[in-house]
Amino acid sequence: MNSVPNAVARTLVRHEGHTPRERSACGWRDRLISREDEGVSPAAWVHAVDIDGARPHFHKRSTELYYVLDGSGTVTVGGVVHPVSRGSMVHIPPEVIHSAEGRMRVLVVGIPDIADDDYYEAPVIV
Repeated sequence: MNSVPNAVARTLVRHEGHTPRERSACGWRDRLISREDEGVSPAAWVHAVDIDGARPHFHKRSTELYYVLDGSGTVTVGGVVHPVSRGSMVHIPPEVIHSAEGRMRVLVVGIPDIADDDYYEAPVIV
């Protein structure tokens, strides 16, 4: 018996503009794959985000990968500022405070799927 039809049933092809743009903590995002998608594994989500002052925050369970699609700026990870531009990749482990500044479009992958209850604003240090 061939299992290909089952694999095809779980396939998702989505283009920017197929879902409403929404405001997130990091800027404006297009949800490309999210936990709300029926039949898609919650192992990860993928959003395209126009960074607009991503405030310092962290996730207790999830790793994030930022891939800069366009533009430039900085990503601060664990207190270290990293200049980034088109083609840059940033790995952000769980429990590490991070933020981003600049004008850039970033493909953000959350592994596993970052749920609303796994977003924590970092304490403000004066």
